[in-house]
Amino acid sequence: MVTFDFSTLPIVDAVNQIIVFSAKQNASDIHFDPRPDCLLVRIRVDGDLQDYTIIPKQYERNLITRIKLLANMNITENRLPQDGSVKGRFGDLDLDMRVATLPTHLGEKVVIRILDYSRSLQGIETLGFSKDNITKLNKMINVPNGIILVTGATGTGKSTTVYSILQILNKQETNIITVEDPIEMDIKGINQVQVNSEIGLDFARVLRAILRQDPNIILIGEIRDSETAKIAVRASITGHLVLSTIHTNDSLSTIERLLDMDVERYLLSSALTGIISQKLVRVLCPKCKVLRPTTLYEKKVFKTVLDKDINEIYDVNPKHCPDCHEGYHGRIAIQEVLLINDEIRDAINRNDLSKEELRKLVYQSDVTTLLEDGLNKCLDGITSFEEIYKAIEIDDNLDEYYGAKHNNVEENKAPSTSKENTITEKENVPNNKKNNKEDIKTDEEEKKNTDTSTDIIIPKPIIKTDDKPNITANDKDEKKETKTSPEEIDNKKIDNEEIMDLLTLPPVKEDSTKTDKSAPLEEELLQIDDPNKEETDLI
Repeated sequence: MVTFDFSTLPIVDAVNQIIVFSAKQNASDIHFDPRPDCLLVRIRVDGDLQDYTIIPKQYERNLITRIKLLANMNITENRLPQDGSVKGRFGDLDLDMRVATLPTHLGEKVVIRILDYSRSLQGIETLGFSKDNITKLNKMINVPNGIILVTGATGTGKSTTVYSILQILNKQETNIITVEDPIEMDIKGINQVQVNSEIGLDFARVLRAILRQDPNIILIGEIRDSETAKIAVRASITGHLVLSTIHTNDSLSTIERLLDMDVERYLLSSALTGIISQKLVRVLCPKCKVLRPTTLYEKKVFKTVLDKDINEIYDVNPKHCPDCHEGYHGRIAIQEVLLINDEIRDAINRNDLSKEELRKLVYQSDVTTLLEDGLNKCLDGITSFEEIYKAIEIDDNLDEYYGAKHNNVEENKAPSTSKENTITEKENVPNNKKNNKEDIKTDEEEKKNTDTSTDIIIPKPIIKTDDKPNITANDKDEKKETKTSPEEIDNKKIDNEEIMDLLTLPPVKEDSTKTDKSAPLEEELLQIDDPNKEETDLI
């Protein structure tokens, strides 16, 4: 922890040093927590709070007042919460911050949020989306009208994702209007409206006014109530592309939340274009991360969810390094992108659809769940299994859900595999015909005996079989052929077409060493099927 000598250091310089150090450490928040004997300063780095310094109690009031002055707050009011903003240059950094105060029984607590939208300016490709999710996202934003929702808890990067999408949509031929509370990033070429509830300028009122401003794209900072949700849905149906955020954990809970807000099912099914759910996890330090064997539980999760056998994964180096914080450096988002299709639209429109049925319909489609995306990033060495386990609740019934999902994938692939095998077999048949005429002849006879679809009336054979051994397939070539007259063919009720059909039956493989119990009947048919004399006799 850092120690300040307030006997020689002015309060102004102390506040500036705290802000500059936090910004250089890529901290997202600075907390000033009142304690009975001091003011504890903590900074949030990579999602975790860590102690930075302790301010003596006698300097607490002066330091809080300095922060209020920077944020243009009322320094005489310490009984009510206040919000403010700070934008300026601190040291060699240009910073944009949001400040909020909260009265507690030990004094005022102050939190400074350091806004960093450099990743939004770098493009959507830098936010950790997988290749499949990027493809789905591009399809969403190219739809002329509909509503796209970015969901997640507070501090999961929703605003960063939304502003990255706006950067793509911000073109000369489009009219984009936003309604936000507060406006977190100034974007050139976009009309941004700040909500002011004190004078009645809330989301619903601003949205009604925006619809009369000929917008192409509307950004709603957050859907907080039923009225805002209904106006947003109706705006998307009337030909506008609406972007917004909502505090839910995944795609399924987002649909349920909108239905709980009394949005009509028929409107929601028509308006909803896609849902992007995301959470933030810490990134393993690329300089000191290490490989380790997977545990039995980790192997089970990888096998159940991804259907992969994993023996090693990357993890935190217990020794760490000077460039990281406890083995991590930075954060990345894990996403779940749901592109609404016609089947899901029909399901949303049904009043009798249960939550479990909707879950199966949503998650057994081509959507990559948060858990799947997180485990894939774990396999790539981006994050650790521990981070995924902390961020996502892993259900005990993984086998029931992911097992059914993998089975659906295999069933979809099965027909094509069977078809390929059938084609291969058909391609091999002509080669067998050319290579072995004797086997073909035997196969034809077996086929005639087993084919139940051919109605052929054949009387009992004339040949006497008393005291004669059974004739096998090997004896057929040695047997002397017998001439058959046309009258005999007529007696057996076999005409020319039936004989030709029998001769052209597809071959069936037969074991030549197996004893044939129907040898007398085959012998009779062989006499009829004489290849040299049959055609002449029939004529």
